[in-house]
Amino acid sequence: MSASTERVDELLAAARDAMERGSYAPYSNFNVGAAVLAGGEVFAGANIENASYPMSVCAERNAVAAAVNAGKRSIDAVAVVTRADEPTPPCGGCRQVLNEFGPDMTVTVESGTGERAVWRLTEILPHAFGPSNLAGGSGGSRSERERASGSPPA
Repeated sequence: MSASTERVDELLAAARDAMERGSYAPYSNFNVGAAVLAGGEVFAGANIENASYPMSVCAERNAVAAAVNAGKRSIDAVAVVTRADEPTPPCGGCRQVLNEFGPDMTVTVESGTGERAVWRLTEILPHAFGPSNLAGGSGGSRSERERASGSPPA
């Protein structure tokens, strides 16, 4: 599902607000805000760094967590805002988390100068690992998919 221009602008504004109000980045000074559109509602998050770097949490994952905590299980679009000179796409880990809730979502990023870039998540995370790759996941195991398609195992 593609978000309308007005919804994308709303998401970018929410992401910008989250970055300005909530980003905690004393180590990298790389402030990030994100907002997701889920079930017609906007959920925002900001990055939160920690002195123990691996414990830091990206803005995108915080926005996803807000949506999931509100009972949402599908995301239509995400917007990410930074102060960088060029649009900064979500990191690989965030792409993977986003994939769990909407592989076909629109990803819009905006730089500190207002430059935007737009992709489908599948464009920036091709061949993603997802629930269907797990036995018992919504798509079944690889062998179950192969049997259903008539293709022999590799």
